[in-house]
Amino acid sequence: MALTGPDPGCVDRSAPSRRLPLVLVAAVALVDADGRVLVAERPTGKVMAGLWEFPGGKVNPGETPEAALVRELAEELGIDVTESCLAPLSFASHAYADFHLVMPLFACRVWKGAIEPREGQAVRWVRPERLADLPMPPADRPLVALIRDLL
Repeated sequence: MALTGPDPGCVDRSAPSRRLPLVLVAAVALVDADGRVLVAERPTGKVMAGLWEFPGGKVNPGETPEAALVRELAEELGIDVTESCLAPLSFASHAYADFHLVMPLFACRVWKGAIEPREGQAVRWVRPERLADLPMPPADRPLVALIRDLL
């Protein structure tokens, strides 16, 4: 059966909408030897403070998502990750009020150094099946089931 128009089960979100700036952020599910995933709490003073998220950050102009993660993980957590240890898992696409976020998510099981939060954020290791119990930003939330099912 050939479809000649939009799938009736799909919701048309194209109208009416305003153009939002696109923000590219890379994130990682750091997985320890026990299969737990590291999450970081957004510190007081930042947007969405108190919510738990996967570590990462903005991709700078001319930077790849992998290079951004290597830089961000060194800056935020004091660990050394090589790009070849970052395995792409999925991505999130979410429209916030002032921008549209696109966030590739990688998995990483190998790094050098001990996790040391360097930006005032709390961190915790969480079993994949418990990630859904944490309050998370809307963009991170859809990734939880994927991580649970893959890990």
